[in-house]
Amino acid sequence: MSGTVIKPLRLAVLASGRGSNLQALIDASESGRMDGKVALLLTDNPNAYAIERAKKHDIPFRIIERKDFASRQAFDSAFADAVEESGVDIVALAGFMRIISPSFLSRFPGKVINVHPSLLPAFPGLDAQKQAFEYGVKITGCTVHFVDEGVDTGPIIIQSAVPVLPEDTVELLSARILEQEHIIYPKAVTMIARGEALPPEKFLARMNGLVS
Repeated sequence: MSGTVIKPLRLAVLASGRGSNLQALIDASESGRMDGKVALLLTDNPNAYAIERAKKHDIPFRIIERKDFASRQAFDSAFADAVEESGVDIVALAGFMRIISPSFLSRFPGKVINVHPSLLPAFPGLDAQKQAFEYGVKITGCTVHFVDEGVDTGPIIIQSAVPVLPEDTVELLSARILEQEHIIYPKAVTMIARGEALPPEKFLARMNGLVS
């Protein structure tokens, strides 16, 4: 809408490994291609390369390891506390290798998003690229979605299709899907910032005329 002031979103990114999608979000922010900024990296892995990416861009990070907590509930609470203390608007999962618990989600309703390497609802869960390849589909892709309590079942924000080529291997296909993840993840953040993508509660409220 003309004249609308867009408030850039502040993101907490949860990552356990390489952090290539973290880097995509950082790059899009720094180049002005995303209406958002990575304000915090949270990781459960002290050896995650994502930490080096955060350091390079002067992004605060915290390492919270499962072994330091007596229970899963205490571990989840520590992650949620760190997010809450940072005052971010959105939690973006970027290769975070732990299941997000209902207790975590309950503290940030409609504010957790994820990127998944398939065209959901097809091939949810682990090894989605391998699932698609072995099933023999001709087109797969990636999806950014809001996270709910199911396995990759939350409302879809944006998708990108990737053809499966005759010469493909799982590795080649995965690499091309990852390229598209790097493109659509920043786009999804901008869509949320501009009110073009809403979690279910806000979408229904808008449809009922309760919010603008």
